[in-house]
Amino acid sequence: MKHFLYLVLGFLTLVSCQTKETPSESEVQLVEASCGTCQFNLEGDDCALAVRIDGKAYFVDGTSIDDHGDAHAKDGFCQAIRKAEFKGKVVNDRFALTYFKLVP
Repeated sequence: MKHFLYLVLGFLTLVSCQTKETPSESEVQLVEASCGTCQFNLEGDDCALAVRIDGKAYFVDGTSIDDHGDAHAKDGFCQAIRKAEFKGKVVNDRFALTYFKLVP
């Protein structure tokens, strides 16, 4: 019984010390979405969709800026920063998405 208690305490200590540096691909995050060049000041020649997470912006792979309406409209990504639900992970300093939905 004593050994079992030590085992449980050791396991709980390990679990409580773990930290997550980035969300896993299965977690939905609420992020800022906009044009990376127009709104997030990312280097680029063209307008392209980007997300900003914890103050860092990433261009997005898996959907384009034009898949979500006119980017240059009053509420478009080149004119406004929008909120979106997002799933994905950082790959080569870009965000590879598996889910993207604008929040009204």
